[in-house]
Amino acid sequence: MEFCPECGRVLFPKDGEFFCDSCGYNQPVTEESKKQYQLKEKVDASKNVIVTDSNVKTLPTIKVICPKCGNKLAFWWLQQTRSADESETRFFRCTDCDYTWREYD
Repeated sequence: MEFCPECGRVLFPKDGEFFCDSCGYNQPVTEESKKQYQLKEKVDASKNVIVTDSNVKTLPTIKVICPKCGNKLAFWWLQQTRSADESETRFFRCTDCDYTWREYD
């Protein structure tokens, strides 16, 4: 698997290049990368699942009131948005209306 050196997301092959759908970075597919990622046996496409949508509902949930719709359940995650010596920012996404908000310490 190739990763984007700009944003760290997975690069997908597209038109002879590895392409990042997040930041737009691309790099050519080389003979070495073709050998490295060549499948040893044919895989049935119906058994493969590649998730490229950012709206996957697998995050942990918490009871919190959505400021937009009043729903009482939201997904949550932590992300370092400030300098490393400061605490992470908590993000919430409503399970009903998908509204996203943040909370600081």
